[in-house]
Amino acid sequence: MSDPQTGSVPGRIMAAEMAEQPAVLQRILDEGAPKIREIAAGIAARSPRFVLLTARGTSDNAALYAKYLIEILLGRPAGLTSMSTTTAYGAKPDLTDVLAITVSQSGGSPDLVASTKAAREAGAITLAVTNNPDSPLAEVSEFHIDVLAGPEKALPATKTYTAELLALYLLVEGLRGGDGSAAKELPGLAAGVLARHAEVRALAERYRFAQRLVITSRGYGYPTAREAALKLMETTYIPATPFSGADLLHGPLAMVDNVSPVIAVVPDGRGGEALQPVLDRLRGRGADLVVIGQQAQVDAASAGFALPAGVPEEVQPILEILPLQQLAYEVTIARGQDPDAPRALAKVTETH
Repeated sequence: MSDPQTGSVPGRIMAAEMAEQPAVLQRILDEGAPKIREIAAGIAARSPRFVLLTARGTSDNAALYAKYLIEILLGRPAGLTSMSTTTAYGAKPDLTDVLAITVSQSGGSPDLVASTKAAREAGAITLAVTNNPDSPLAEVSEFHIDVLAGPEKALPATKTYTAELLALYLLVEGLRGGDGSAAKELPGLAAGVLARHAEVRALAERYRFAQRLVITSRGYGYPTAREAALKLMETTYIPATPFSGADLLHGPLAMVDNVSPVIAVVPDGRGGEALQPVLDRLRGRGADLVVIGQQAQVDAASAGFALPAGVPEEVQPILEILPLQQLAYEVTIARGQDPDAPRALAKVTETH
């Protein structure tokens, strides 16, 4: 049903942008990868000793994914910055030989620009990863990667998130001299996942009247849990709390009972193995457990969505988030709201 005031169909823009993701992923592989390899080679030649990642919102979840990649695949320490130490407190850390990566869809938030500029002045190698090569953030950074997602008009970020994930994966692969081959099948696999929208629509009925949600994962899947919670909160307005499976066992598990909806993102690999004790405890408490993961894990849960098998664990997050984006969309529509324009949100959030 269209909005009588605007004549637009609720969620039309978000739906179209979710559907663009396979094409965006292919564009990055075809057009973006050579430039990313070139940038990675230039940075690797300077042998950064540490990596700092700076971002807000959805991009912060992409940055967390990059942290896992950097520590696991590169063996380098990596941390997420607290921008207020620079922008509010005026701290001036020595960032000599540090790679400072700032991730932002718009590249326009003043605190991101200010902290990146300060990092460069403090001796860091600065890299901006954005969807806007003409942004203030790109201008103050030494290096820039364009994620090539094209204009994103819906307020909830979808295609820019998966584009950031792929760009960051290819960057880390370039830094370690890898060929990025684990990503080559992603566009086709993503198209297959998105084509199963009817399965997600059926799942959405479980959450139409939910009062709260818990989302959990471990390892590479944890950024997916955080991004899924953010998407659900900003579109459906349902409080959704993301937990590392390890943290969930340290107390918050007590709030889960037989009417508590829990979504578990279960990676196919070491992250999923580490999450298994948490899944066992959740089943023991009678939780309404929905799994995003392999078919065997879905079969052992209350319900779920099976992901393609045989995908390397480090790139699974690019597929994991797709049904969860669709879930946020479907629950929002079922609740009579417009996912294109959640209340109180702006496309560029100007924090300082």
